[in-house]
Amino acid sequence: MLNLFIKRNGMVVRESIQSVKSIDMEADILWIDLLHPNSEEIAYISKTYLLDIPTKEEREEIEESARYWEDSETVTINTYFLTRPNEEKIFHNETITFLLTHNILFTVRYSEFKVFDEIQQRVLASPKNFEDGFDLISKIFELRVEKDADMLEGIAKETRLLRRMVVFDKQLGDEILEKLSILQEMHLSLRDSLFDKRLAITALLRTNKADNEVKKDLGIVLKDINSLVEFTNVNMNILDNIQTLFASQINIEQNKIIKIFTVVTVAMMPPTLIATIYGMNFTHMPELEWTYAYPIVLSAMIVSTILPLIYFKKKKWL
Repeated sequence: MLNLFIKRNGMVVRESIQSVKSIDMEADILWIDLLHPNSEEIAYISKTYLLDIPTKEEREEIEESARYWEDSETVTINTYFLTRPNEEKIFHNETITFLLTHNILFTVRYSEFKVFDEIQQRVLASPKNFEDGFDLISKIFELRVEKDADMLEGIAKETRLLRRMVVFDKQLGDEILEKLSILQEMHLSLRDSLFDKRLAITALLRTNKADNEVKKDLGIVLKDINSLVEFTNVNMNILDNIQTLFASQINIEQNKIIKIFTVVTVAMMPPTLIATIYGMNFTHMPELEWTYAYPIVLSAMIVSTILPLIYFKKKKWL
């Protein structure tokens, strides 16, 4: 589906079209948003506007030259936006393609994003704030980074809560380990997304196609991204610390268990020795003829068990 945003009589109107060939080439188009485009739509837009729209494979390439490039007419950007489809536990990065040519913004995406819904409402409500495609992409990045900041704040709260659970509540188990892994993965995805947007914005600040006002706005967004990257790194260090504490707690619990078994084993050695001696099948063992031999030996075994435990207790080994 294609959403067209057309400047008309000082306003911006939205037109949703099913057939790409029904685009009015005479209209003053501000933005063409391609959501789940098929090959026919991609081919038509590429041919009509002389664009080199990257394929799905090209969109996922990570080298810098594949994330941003421009020629005399067009700026092309592939950048990550975080998404969590179907309320999954873990976020992942979805590549969005932005193309700017003749002051028209083209966006190619294969997922729904609230950012695009919100920016569309802003364009319709305040058309004077969006003179060209560069104004649009600047506001999209600004809004997306705000969303990333909110997301990072929520993840940071979960990180601090997890640390309290491990350090103070001594909670261990598969649930804590799973939560730790999820938070680590979310931080990695968020950091990758921020790095990618920082690369795109840095390149946009160098282009001579954007005006100074747009560059000023993008400069502010870039500062916000740098702050978020630092905050993300701090949180990742905290998660590494939690992982170390978690492993240490497990080692301590394991050592306690091993210690208990060791103490029990040592405490049982004297009575075992007594039982072994009197269990030998010698013919002449005078103690066996005593009337009270059995209770005496049994008492000796009990005492020989208790004495080591008392000794271990005084040594604070228990």
